[in-house]
Amino acid sequence: MKNKNGFRPAGSDSVLAGTGLRHAGPVHANLHAPELTECAIRRGEGSLSAGGALMVRTGVHTGRSAQDKFIVDEPATRAGIWWGDINMPLPVAAFQRVCDHARGYLEGQELFTQDLYAGADPAHRIRIRLVTTSAWHALFARNMFIRPPAADLPGFQPDYVILHAPELDLDPAVHGVRSSTGVILSLEQRLIVIAGTGYAGEIKKSIFTAMNWLLPDQDVMPMHCSANIGPDGDVALFFGLSGTGKTTLSSDASRHLIGDDEHGWSGRGVFNIEGGCYAKVIGLRQAAEPEIWDASRHFGAVLENVVADAHGVPDFADGSLTENTRACYPIDFVANASADGQGGLPRHVVMLTADAFGVLPPIARLTPAQAVYHFLSGYTARIAGTEKGLGKEPQATFSACFGAPFLPRPPELYGDRLAACLARVPVTCWLVNTGWTGGPYGVGDRISLAHTRALVNAALDGRLDDAPFQVEPHFGLSIPARVPGIPAALLDPAAAWADPDAYRHAASDLAARFERNFAAFHARCTPDIQAAAIRPVRP
Repeated sequence: MKNKNGFRPAGSDSVLAGTGLRHAGPVHANLHAPELTECAIRRGEGSLSAGGALMVRTGVHTGRSAQDKFIVDEPATRAGIWWGDINMPLPVAAFQRVCDHARGYLEGQELFTQDLYAGADPAHRIRIRLVTTSAWHALFARNMFIRPPAADLPGFQPDYVILHAPELDLDPAVHGVRSSTGVILSLEQRLIVIAGTGYAGEIKKSIFTAMNWLLPDQDVMPMHCSANIGPDGDVALFFGLSGTGKTTLSSDASRHLIGDDEHGWSGRGVFNIEGGCYAKVIGLRQAAEPEIWDASRHFGAVLENVVADAHGVPDFADGSLTENTRACYPIDFVANASADGQGGLPRHVVMLTADAFGVLPPIARLTPAQAVYHFLSGYTARIAGTEKGLGKEPQATFSACFGAPFLPRPPELYGDRLAACLARVPVTCWLVNTGWTGGPYGVGDRISLAHTRALVNAALDGRLDDAPFQVEPHFGLSIPARVPGIPAALLDPAAAWADPDAYRHAASDLAARFERNFAAFHARCTPDIQAAAIRPVRP
């Protein structure tokens, strides 16, 4: 039996079912935010901000450890996995040693368990059981995933188990990993082990990787995107990597938020995979992002690696710990969030990029073939801090499907599924650059959030439907000739540069990068997508 605080004594089978743990010390099962916050403070894991949020630090790992992610090489899943630098194989025997090590460590510790859902659509939902030694990580998971009603908890049987030991180091010589850190997924055993890192994003992204494996077999397109709904029920998707504006642009007071990061697109519509938001808050300002500002200051929210003054007032401009400062909160902290995390079929697909070269237009309309091409390309700038080891400046990168680190299957499979989704219903697709204009990073200016919001809103509410468009020569993109309230020089990136020759050189260089990147996909794409591919303008 459990007491009123959710405590269960060692040996309680129901709260550890499916974990492989034979016995344990105190187990705190399914505590709510107030109890988890209290435990975290009692254990010295964090402190309260002036607004009541729990402020924590993740230690040496302030972003994902991409080079420490492994998928277990198992017979039932081996043929379908996109093996390589992103999905590195770990032998079954080595994984067993990792599991034995993790379970031996967890047994006897004070543990926190959370039973949660991933997938707002019950037809495509999985049950998750997290076991962790950290109260604040349990709160993170409770915020980020969907919290089942109390009636669903008795007899809860997990589909996926996460064994989370942030302070446990692995031994590369014994466990077959690269370092003392490991994020290891067994898709056959439906078991995830996370060890040696306190960065909480590993929890949510490991489940997203699992959903990227499961959903295609259910005729569902898994997507690294945010989503919202307009007043007329029109659903918009926002694809993009960290720092490109998914959370910011989808958090709009005039539209209902479905979710900020991970979704599925089924034959019925769009559904959130998660139940919370994990917003990047470096430079957060109340005037520019009021929804995120308000949600981040609630009691029950988690502020990760955010610096505060002596009175607990957060300084969102301080990136001394990392540029990847984060706020984690349940989606119902957002006043205009969707009640059930679901919406109809999309009417708009927006692909976001932060162009560090400053040559892409702030908005362009895409054909379906161009949309699949840009989806497979996934061009953006990796913003400093989102992964361990990045420098201070953005780095141009191509990340397939705007989320290559979370794809267990080959990118072409997801590209084919997107093409099928776009063919089912009328969808208008857009490419939006939230990066630089008038020159590259360090020379040009970052496109203002106000201008980006105005352009996106004009696209979503139909004001660009009848606008005149022109095709620029370097990327084959259709850009609006004019948009009320937007400087004409901003719409055409070539006009924003003081030196036309410098623009042409930079645009040609980026086009060549697109061409080199797409060479890996070209032969496996349909002729219309091949024709949509960007090619450098050669004299």
